[in-house]
Amino acid sequence: MILAADYPFLNILWSMIIFFAWVIWIWIMIIILGDVFRRRDISGWGKAAWIVFLIVLPFLGVLVYLIAQHDGMAQRSAEAAQGQKAQFDDYVRSVNASGGGGAAAEIDKAKQLLDSGAITPDEFAALKAKALA
Repeated sequence: MILAADYPFLNILWSMIIFFAWVIWIWIMIIILGDVFRRRDISGWGKAAWIVFLIVLPFLGVLVYLIAQHDGMAQRSAEAAQGQKAQFDDYVRSVNASGGGGAAAEIDKAKQLLDSGAITPDEFAALKAKALA
């Protein structure tokens, strides 16, 4: 009797499935370890206990952590994403405020100086050329 495992393609397919499952499991471990170290609601001993549990009984530890802490993981991830977005928004605002809007803003300032008589038309042309360069 010929079994499906005797075919080379199915052996390769099975090996690929096992490999990707292994990669996914390692990724889940990385996510959980990152979440454990990010937590502020447990002590260092609690973090150490979770780490030991994940190392000694990895499959059971991952399942228990995901079942027991799924809401907290989602909340901490959302808070981290909001914090990163706020930090990025602050950075964009600071760059925009200090940058002044680029060449168009520099030309506008030079035009205002020309209109007020603070600079000559030649100086305006030089400033405009510098801004556009």
